[in-house]
Formats: sequence, C-alpha cells, structure tokens
Amino acid sequence: MRLATSLLLALSLSTAHARPWKSSDGKQTLDGEFVSRDASQVTLKRPDGKTFTIAVAKLHLDDIAWLNKNHPEGGGKAEAPANAAATFDTLVFGDTRQEVEAKLRASRFVELAVEEAFLGRYGLNGSFKTRKQIGGKSYLLYFEWNADNKLKEITLQTEGMTKDAYAGPMQASWKELADVLSSLYGKPFVAGPYPTQASLHDGSFVPSHSWKLSPGIALLGTAQDGASYQVVVRFKKDAAGIVEIP
Repeated sequence: MRLATSLLLALSLSTAHARPWKSSDGKQTLDGEFVSRDASQVTLKRPDGKTFTIAVAKLHLDDIAWLNKNHPEGGGKAEAPANAAATFDTLVFGDTRQEVEAKLRASRFVELAVEEAFLGRYGLNGSFKTRKQIGGKSYLLYFEWNADNKLKEITLQTEGMTKDAYAGPMQASWKELADVLSSLYGKPFVAGPYPTQASLHDGSFVPSHSWKLSPGIALLGTAQDGASYQVVVRFKKDAAGIVEIP
C-alpha cells in the first residue's frame, strides 16, 4: 500500500501501543505500532489491526532515527528481496537528496562518518562511509546530481594515502574491492592491471575495471588529489563520455 494512502486511512486513529509516524516531507502523519523491519522497509500495524509496509526512505528523518535506535536493521523478520534497480546498496539513480539521505541512514552497509551536527553544515559528500573495511580501508561516499537535483553518480573512495602506500595497502584494497564488485555485478567487461603511480597526475582518475549496470556503468581505479592517492569506484548513470580502457 502506498504511503500516502496509508497515511490518509489511518490519520484519525490512535492506540496506546502506537506511535506517530510522519511522511518524509512531514506533511502527513499516522499512528501505528512497529511490527518488523529490514534494510529498506518497515511493517506497521494500524489501530484497526491491519498491517502494512512502508519504505524506510519514505519516512521522516526523525522516524528513521527512532527506528535505527530502537529497532536496528536485523532485529526484524525476514528481509525483503533487494531492489533490482538499485545501483549501490538501496540507492537508485534518480533518487532525490532527501531519499538518498534517508536510505543512507537506514543502510546496514554505511554509517555516518561525521558528527550528526556537522551533517547539516557540510551535506552528504564525505559524511557517510562503509561500515566494513575493504582491504583494510573504509570508503567515503560522494554524490553528483543532475539539473533536477536527482542522483546521477555515486563515488566511493578511500581517504587520501601517501605515495609510499600506493604499492602496498592501497593496492591490497584495490584488489579486494575488485573481487567484491565482481561478486556483486558479475565478470567485468574490462579488467586491467593496477594503474601505475606514474599514470596519475593531480586531479586525475585512471580506471582499471568496468562493469555494465542496468542502467549505467561502474568504474574501479585509482586517483590522485594533490599529494594524496585514493582507490575509487564510480557508479555513473550515463556512460557517455567514458573512455574505453586499453
């Protein structure tokens, strides 16, 4: 049942065991009792005894925070199937900033990398990181938006490392990430060697692997920013302009 319909049906009902839930824009409210949740959905019971399921991303950020505190993902019942349209975790090209933030807060794969107070000040870029390390490194998330403020690109990258780490810890993380991406998206249509440090310059990104997505493309490689180096994976909705890897 769609969230708006559920909200309108239950708007005037209340129960001692229920709590108020708001839509993502805060304009609609319903009373419902928590039943279960998974990474992307929460099931609620209306005062009339009927249950319904709502996407976590369609809830207000205050309710998502309440869920994560009182019912962390994994404490509910069986998980729903993954969204086949998702590019990374539950993120889908075309999501709004509000939807992206809600999904990141509800995610079991990423967590805040900054204090809550700084999120509103600095925005989403660099504010979330992977919960688990890959090759001994966590990956920060960055986003690009189209003219309509809809998600068009997702970038995961390590924090900057020195040139001395390029052929050691950085390469180990690149190798493990290539294996992880292959397990998720299948065999890459291009799989090249680890980019040489000499192939990079300030502001450059040199891809080594490519995976075709539906839609879009995923590119794994390394980048240089000043004197720092990173392992980077870019999820792009539009593959136009991508230079084929030799």
